Amino acid sequence: MKIKHYNKLIRDKIPEIIKNNNQISQTKILNKSEFIEALFKKLAEEVKEIIEAKGDKKELKKEISDAYEVIDAIIKFYNLNKNSIITLQNKRKREKGAFKKQLFLLSVREKGA
Repeated sequence: MKIKHYNKLIRDKIPEIIKNNNQISQTKILNKSEFIEALFKKLAEEVKEIIEAKGDKKELKKEISDAYEVIDAIIKFYNLNKNSIITLQNKRKREKGAFKKQLFLLSVREKGA
């Protein structure tokens, strides 16, 4: 019997999906500190997968949706207000701009230097 180790946060229905594939999963319920650490690790994993999917729009959409799910879980964990985050995002956009101009900063020097 071959065992593959994952040691990562999974979505709630994954054990059921594994069982329906005639496999057996071993899981544990994380405590709060383990859970938030696993969420941030999962977010890093999803960002990596977004980068890897940049050439495939269908895959890119899937990976972005996965990242949104992790971000939503982080928002819920910290009991943050999603609308206030969007308001802050819009405020920062007004103050600093967005990425529409596709600017890339090469350097900054002091005047007269």
